[in-house]
Amino acid sequence: MLIIHYTGMVSAEAALDRLCDPASEVSAHYLIDEDGTTWRLVPEDRRAWHAGRAFWAGETDINSRSIGIELANPGHEHGYRPFPDAQMKALERLCRDILSRFPIPSHLVLGHADVAPGRKHDPGELFDWQRLAAAGIGLWPDDRPFDLSDFADDMRRFGYENDSAEAVAAFQLHFRPSDVTGIQDDETRTRLRNLIIRAGLA
Repeated sequence: MLIIHYTGMVSAEAALDRLCDPASEVSAHYLIDEDGTTWRLVPEDRRAWHAGRAFWAGETDINSRSIGIELANPGHEHGYRPFPDAQMKALERLCRDILSRFPIPSHLVLGHADVAPGRKHDPGELFDWQRLAAAGIGLWPDDRPFDLSDFADDMRRFGYENDSAEAVAAFQLHFRPSDVTGIQDDETRTRLRNLIIRAGLA
């Protein structure tokens, strides 16, 4: 799994200090500043403490099964803002490099909010998942209509623990960031079914 986060701190320097401080009990494999500067903090074959309490597709020890990338961004508590082009380009380069060495399926490129709905909201509604998918990293739903099936079953089939409002909102943060309601509307159901079929999970 490849998990993308934002730091939620006022600067990359503050985030770097925290991620490198053993007392903080939090770490990530990489940190990317807004200007594209990239730091490798933990070797990819080592466990980093980036996901915390999380769940995906029946797994709860996400830290042992994923590579974590932190993006410097103040987050919702300190002045959340769009992710600059230089930062996104650096992220694309890094993801391609990681994916060239690890066979991570597209549907397992996720945000922190996906694996910790309600508890976490990063990288948030301003993160450009569609751009990343267009670069061959992760998935994005297309506009094809699909017959709808059981929504709760589809949520679990894709990887979410349940179909709670928090989980639905996490799905929308990733796959419909323009309208995050936490409500199981037809567009959300269709996008989820679309992704399941594209990921070969049907």
